[in-house]
Amino acid sequence: MWKILASTSPRILWEKGLPDLQKLTAAVPAIIARCQHSKAGNGPGSPLVGSLGSSRGYSGAKQDPISHPAHAQNVDASRFKRLPVADDLMPRLVDRKNGEKVQPTFSVKELQRRLSVLRAFMITSNIDAVLFTSYHNINYFCDYLYVAFGRPYGLVVTMDNVLSITSAIDGGQPWRRTQIGENIGYTDWHRDNYYHALQAELAGRGLMTLGVEFDHMSLEGFTKLNLALPDMQKIDICKPTMRMRMKKSEEEISLIREGARIADLGGWAVVEALKEGVPEYELSIHATSAMIREVAKTYPHGDYLNTWAWIMSGINTDGGHNPATSRRVRSGDILSLNTCPVIAGYYTALERTMFLNHASDAHLALWEINCQVHRRGLELIRPGARCCDIATELNEMFREHGLLQYRSFGYGHSFGSICHYYGRETELELREDITTVLEPGMVISMEPMIMIPESMPGSGGYREHDILVLTEDGAENITGFPMGPEHNIIKK
Repeated sequence: MWKILASTSPRILWEKGLPDLQKLTAAVPAIIARCQHSKAGNGPGSPLVGSLGSSRGYSGAKQDPISHPAHAQNVDASRFKRLPVADDLMPRLVDRKNGEKVQPTFSVKELQRRLSVLRAFMITSNIDAVLFTSYHNINYFCDYLYVAFGRPYGLVVTMDNVLSITSAIDGGQPWRRTQIGENIGYTDWHRDNYYHALQAELAGRGLMTLGVEFDHMSLEGFTKLNLALPDMQKIDICKPTMRMRMKKSEEEISLIREGARIADLGGWAVVEALKEGVPEYELSIHATSAMIREVAKTYPHGDYLNTWAWIMSGINTDGGHNPATSRRVRSGDILSLNTCPVIAGYYTALERTMFLNHASDAHLALWEINCQVHRRGLELIRPGARCCDIATELNEMFREHGLLQYRSFGYGHSFGSICHYYGRETELELREDITTVLEPGMVISMEPMIMIPESMPGSGGYREHDILVLTEDGAENITGFPMGPEHNIIKK
């Protein structure tokens, strides 16, 4: 059943999947007239009326009636006496419970555990409510990965409720995916309906403090939030919640293992398709398709988005995140393989240096040095080790070979609710400025890279990448794809 939360009480527009087409069709002229003649929609300070059926109502703010309907083109003005006010069909908020709940990625017990950790932090930090706006935190705390397309999304957590605030363009999908708490959709019919929903949930309850993600909120968004909730003090929670995500549960580690396996499968798909003359994008398409099919086979109840592959060749290997191009692979080319399956917003990766058919002596020497650094890095990842100390020791290895200046970035990073456009857990990266001590349950990569300029012998980017799960007494490497010159000079 889908409900419109209109200016008085909830009005059921759809029931048993059958829309009232006559009513909808008759209302079209009124809607056109309103768009042509009405003033801009009210902002977040509009009065709240109506009810969702709980003690805190969700509603549309009452608007002025249509002022000049007869001015609309091809409109019979006499019909408006028989029509409802346009706001009845153009509400601010909607409740769309459509279909049945889907099978979640994680158990309800696991999601409740995450919320319990969050609420314990809220109590000790004197935070009355939390508003998550980022992909990674909304995904982490309610198992829903949104598609923004320029619209804001939110997850409100209080001591007694969880509410996801999503765009009505998504229909019932956010409600189907959300396993804990409620969902409300906001429409485009009035300005700042998203902030209206926040005000409906939080205003007038005596809540004094609101945790928000300063690293994700724009200046405009923060300004509108303050206008909607002026009495609530805003407190940054981005780093505390990042630390909550850094240690993985058994359910998360199980999913990451599957991701590592599927990333390996993507690597073998590249080997299968690699030949002289094939464009980079064709290799990427082949690998991506193979991974998506395996993700769907392994998680038939999931949503499938964001899985990708970057297969670079020649000069294009000089960056770690360079996209695929139409460059055609040549015999003797250096290649950088990056296969990255995404399962329920959790990304994993395989990265390998490869050559097609043969490699020069200069290339082989540089490749072997990078592999030596990689192997030593795998040995250093243990509980109790500091991220900065691992980076410092590996720096010395490159320095001894005169290659330190050709490093591109840190030696590794965390995994979890992460993708190339969200979720970086910066306090779990193998860098000189990160003092985090590694602990069991953390998942981290080892991925040294050097980039040799085009003007030098052996030019190109060299990069190896494995995923390690920290255990009580060591680390388990869950990447299975082979590494180095003895395996990855692909002869076709």
